[in-house]
Amino acid sequence: MSSAMRIAIKYDNVFIDPNGNIGGHETGDTLVRRLLRLFPNSIVIGQGPRKGNGFDVLPLEFIQGDDVIVVNMDVIDSVDVWRTLHANCEKPKVMNFLWWPVARYSSHIEKAALTLACALFPTFANSERTAGEAREIVSKWDAQPLAERAIIAWVNLGFRHEHVQPRRDATEPVVLYPAIYLTREKRPQLFFDVVEAVHETTPLQVEARLTESQLVSSLAMRYSRKDWIWIGPLTAGRDSYWEALSRTTAFLATAETESYGLMYVEALAAGAIGIFPNLPWAHALVPDRYPFFYDTPEQAAEMLRRAVVDPDTCLAEMDTAAGSGFQSWLRSRHDDDIFERVIVARINQWFDTAFELPQQLDV
Repeated sequence: MSSAMRIAIKYDNVFIDPNGNIGGHETGDTLVRRLLRLFPNSIVIGQGPRKGNGFDVLPLEFIQGDDVIVVNMDVIDSVDVWRTLHANCEKPKVMNFLWWPVARYSSHIEKAALTLACALFPTFANSERTAGEAREIVSKWDAQPLAERAIIAWVNLGFRHEHVQPRRDATEPVVLYPAIYLTREKRPQLFFDVVEAVHETTPLQVEARLTESQLVSSLAMRYSRKDWIWIGPLTAGRDSYWEALSRTTAFLATAETESYGLMYVEALAAGAIGIFPNLPWAHALVPDRYPFFYDTPEQAAEMLRRAVVDPDTCLAEMDTAAGSGFQSWLRSRHDDDIFERVIVARINQWFDTAFELPQQLDV
């Protein structure tokens, strides 16, 4: 296989700032940056042609498919991507990067398109849970010959350990809203109901960092009037993001479903106590005996109250649940070095390529 083989990343919501860098704070933006770091001299599919900072920007129609592997983060349109590439080459190379919950699509047309994409093209999922959802929908929706040819692999996305900062003491316990949206799936009203119940008897500060569109929502404006709730924009950069996490006491997760949950993992790594709904996606992130799962708002309030009043005891319980220490457990299962090694290995396996880890990663 030619050494000229390149990766092209397709993510329709990608934002390239005026300096030619990938902007944005969402998981998709972070993953594009990770892939560009992992595969230097890649292509980002978008309006062009033009140069980015270390990558080229090209429309899909301009790509010569013989020496390019398209990593499609949108997944649902992989058949259309293949057809567009097929106009320029005989055997286009397309793979899916499934980094969001399969349940995001509800109509039968969307489900069928997603299923066909996962059956026809190799799929790399961001967690075991997401891979299982993909296998389930392919088995349920596709004809047996298609379902049998589906290739699905996974690894946890993980985080970069060196980003974690030393703990900082806050004047009052800080409770984080662990999402950047106030959408129905995140159940923000449950979050605010619980923290209000705890605040009636226990001093605490709430912090919520939201995307710009969410800051002007009625829910955000209503709760930002309370002097103990701070609702503001996303942090300006990586360092300020981890600095804020370093002084976070606890977070209350309320989402109905997550494909992985990178923000929760990062908050746990920073030393925050996570209070989770008793749901499969949450159990997939932590040790089997993790002590802070709730079934009712009342249970969530009691756990959160304990976390802000006696965090040291709660952290000790988390260590006990992990056996060898919670942070050691977390790092062994949510390491982005593992993600990088596995995705490179899978691409080489699926497309008979010989990509190597960049030198700074191969340590």
